[in-house]
Amino acid sequence: MTVPFTKGLHEVADGVHAYLQPDGGWGWSNAGLVEGAGASMLVDTLFDLRLTREMLDAMGALTSARPIATVVNTHANGDHCYGNELVAGPGVEFLASAAAAAEMDENPPAALAWMMERTDRMPVETAAFLRRAFGPFDFGGIEVPPPTRTFTESETIDVGGRPVDLIEVGPAHTAGDVIAWLPDARVVFTGDILFIEGTPVVWAGPVSNWVEACDRIISLDASVIVPGHGPLTDADGVRAVSAYLRTVEEGARVRHAAGMTSSEATLDLHDELNGTLFGSWGDRERLVINIETIWTTLEPGYVRPSIPELFGRMASLAGSMSAS
Repeated sequence: MTVPFTKGLHEVADGVHAYLQPDGGWGWSNAGLVEGAGASMLVDTLFDLRLTREMLDAMGALTSARPIATVVNTHANGDHCYGNELVAGPGVEFLASAAAAAEMDENPPAALAWMMERTDRMPVETAAFLRRAFGPFDFGGIEVPPPTRTFTESETIDVGGRPVDLIEVGPAHTAGDVIAWLPDARVVFTGDILFIEGTPVVWAGPVSNWVEACDRIISLDASVIVPGHGPLTDADGVRAVSAYLRTVEEGARVRHAAGMTSSEATLDLHDELNGTLFGSWGDRERLVINIETIWTTLEPGYVRPSIPELFGRMASLAGSMSAS
């Protein structure tokens, strides 16, 4: 199925819709709506209340007849759950993996709001990067209701007579990643296991789990694959994400064995990737985080740098790409 990567609601199978947000970069995530008999399920909300409200308005003609009874958050990153309060109400169930639920408490919207309010106190390059990445979003006044039900490994839920398999594949991108598989429509919502045409970011790892998650998605033989970011894809898109992850992990291992620091390895591997498919992907500065996460598996006791330092280093790498 060919669906243009344009903002808005796209029906990708009978009663199954993807809500897409170009360009798929920092914060511009996708979501989904699954219609059943008399009820619907929402897969993820968006990064702030304004965007989530726009999405819910776009779904209004569908959900007026089949109200949203279930919200599944594929993981704890705010661009997939910060809009939850707009769907909360009597009888609405919020589902997430137990690990994702725990991470939601660790990443409140107020923390991002606090960071953005202080960009004028940061180095100019870091401040400019953060404003480009997160400036379009408003994190003020957001309250994220906790999941009403959690699960581990897998859970099959009923959406108006329609089965949906929730499969925990994390830790990978985050601690509690989940994919949502609709066997009747052969559609899978992958959350941020898939960034298409954008660079994946390994907040949690290990990479081996993420590669296994990609293999799991391919094994479903889905007709439509809805990524967490970017356009709809197919098995080749999944293979490309897996190839990136394996390339970065192997590159990190080789450079670690050669005695490089994580910073040196990042710059060296970044140069190598420039001549590959991955060099055309967006947000390549995320390699900073990916190398640091992999480094924790290569050096016992290694402590990954703080979030402010990571964003500072990403800003520097992004700045060097813009200048070249």
